[in-house]
This record gives sequence, structure tokens and C-alpha cells, in this order.
Amino acid sequence: PRGSRGTSSSSRSRRGPGVPSPQPAATMLSRLLKEHQAKQNERKELQEKRRREAITAATCLTEALVDHLNVGVAQAYMNQRKLDHEVKTLQVQAAQFAKQTGQWIGMVENFNQALKEIGDVENWARSIELDMRTIATALEYVYKGQLQSAPS
Repeated sequence: PRGSRGTSSSSRSRRGPGVPSPQPAATMLSRLLKEHQAKQNERKELQEKRRREAITAATCLTEALVDHLNVGVAQAYMNQRKLDHEVKTLQVQAAQFAKQTGQWIGMVENFNQALKEIGDVENWARSIELDMRTIATALEYVYKGQLQSAPS
């Protein structure tokens, strides 16, 4: 038993000053491993934090872009509704105008027909007047002829 202790003392002395014994080296390795793992965990946490921040920023950007696009889409939709309303109004007004135009055309055609009839009546009246003059002249001629033959 005594020799074994002496061996460890003599082995220390053989290593020389400044060379650590095996136990402190294992402790140092363990400490370095823990530090390395702690730094890795810190990096992972930092990376996860940055990933969450990037996702949040991307979400905000996406929402802002969608909102911006939705404003344009909403405006286009409102314009389309206004245009549809205007088209319907125009169709109603065009139908009313067509109906009114048809009535005006009918009135003009009736007026033209009335003018033709007046022209026909005027011609008929002239014809009657001419016939009456002819008859009046004939009767006058006959009457004068009777007056001339009566005194003799």
C-alpha cells in the first residue's frame, strides 16, 4: 500500500512543474465542453430569436403589401360598381330616347300624311273650282245665247 502512494508522488515529480495532473485536465475538458454547449445554446437561442423576428417582419411586410393591393382592388371594385350602375342608367335612358324618337317619327309621318292630304284636298278644290268655272261659263254662254234669241 505504501509503495502505491509513493508511485503517484514520484510520477508527479517526473512530469515536471506546470504539467497538470490527469484529473484537472478532465475537469478542464468538461468545463470547455460545457462552455461550448452553452455558447451553442446561446447561438441557437439567438438564431431562433432572429428567425422569429424575421418571420414577424416578413408577416408585417406581407400584410402591408396585401393591404396596399387590397386598397387598389377595392377601388377597382368600387369603380366597376359605379360603371355598372352608369351602364344600367344609360341603357334605361337610351331605351326612353328610342321610344321618344319612335313617337317623334310617328308624329312626323302623320304630319307628312296630313300635308299630302291637304295637298290632295287643295288639288281637288282647284279641280272642282275649274269644273265650276267651266260650268259657270257654259251656263253664262247658254244664258246669253237665250237672251240674244229672245228679242227676235
